[in-house]
Amino acid sequence: MNTAELLKRLTSAIGVSGAEDGIKQTLTEILADYGTVTTDSMNNVFCTMGEGYHIMLDAHIDEIGMIVKSITDDGFIKLDACGGVDNRMLFASEVSIWGKEEVKGVISTLPPHLQKDDDNNKAPKFDEVAVDIGMTKEEAEKVISLGDRITFSRNFTPLLNTQISASVLDDRSGVAVLILALDMLKNAPCKVTAMFSSQEEVGIRGAAVGAFGKDVDDAIAVDVSFGFSPLCKKSECGELGKGPMIGFSPVLDREMSEKLVAVGEKCGIPYQKEIMGGGRTGTNADRISLTQSGIRTALVSVPEKYMHSPIEVVDTADIENSAKLIAEYIKQRAGEVNA
Repeated sequence: MNTAELLKRLTSAIGVSGAEDGIKQTLTEILADYGTVTTDSMNNVFCTMGEGYHIMLDAHIDEIGMIVKSITDDGFIKLDACGGVDNRMLFASEVSIWGKEEVKGVISTLPPHLQKDDDNNKAPKFDEVAVDIGMTKEEAEKVISLGDRITFSRNFTPLLNTQISASVLDDRSGVAVLILALDMLKNAPCKVTAMFSSQEEVGIRGAAVGAFGKDVDDAIAVDVSFGFSPLCKKSECGELGKGPMIGFSPVLDREMSEKLVAVGEKCGIPYQKEIMGGGRTGTNADRISLTQSGIRTALVSVPEKYMHSPIEVVDTADIENSAKLIAEYIKQRAGEVNA
């Protein structure tokens, strides 16, 4: 399976938090080749295969975006955030409103000639901008409803070597990791449930209910984490092309983290340790580990530059190595349990 082509398909699907129907449909089509596919009322998608020792893999499918709040008498669309949108990205951005049909528009901006002295030193607030779709209010209301989701225009740009810039690589990169891992685990002597969870960007909601009642032994969450770029501190980032980032945190299972490292060493898979202080990782691992009476949980992250922007950048080699690391870990763990 070509990783770049898989990423292009995954990042083309729409799935703003709470409205993940587009990516849900794409996944149900892709996953049909791997196992039993089910969905739930939260838009979580599950793919289950095999028997025996049971491990859950998780990656969230939702993306940050915006939501339609009102349509002004002049036909402009007022909006608000849906997830952690960086307000600095708003001015002059191209967007799509997903109503009865896709409606393209641009977010308003003030010409520099009309700005006040301090205007260029501040990020806009949502109530200060609107989407211009070139329609009257009456025309807009025929295709747009309050509550419709808005996304920044899709971007998919191959860079040099194996790096790719695209929208919503957070966390379609993790989704790709799970699909590649499932491909490697078709004949593994264990049970694997891949959970493609919803609403992570608005409070880790999908994983909170999705992991419940699945009777899993262990879990690995897969997300993106900070890749080094200008203005970042190297001590707080991973580096693109140097392998998956294995999380070490008070809320993660230390033994699982160490075993992931050992698998990387044994199999020659590059990896990076991500040391995470405090009492949370900011990923679905936080919630999965607290499900029912507790689930041993590890975290593997793909290093990514420019998170929560329309030009996120990852290295497909890191995605592939993340999948290899997880697949080899599961095969080894299943062998220990079955011994």
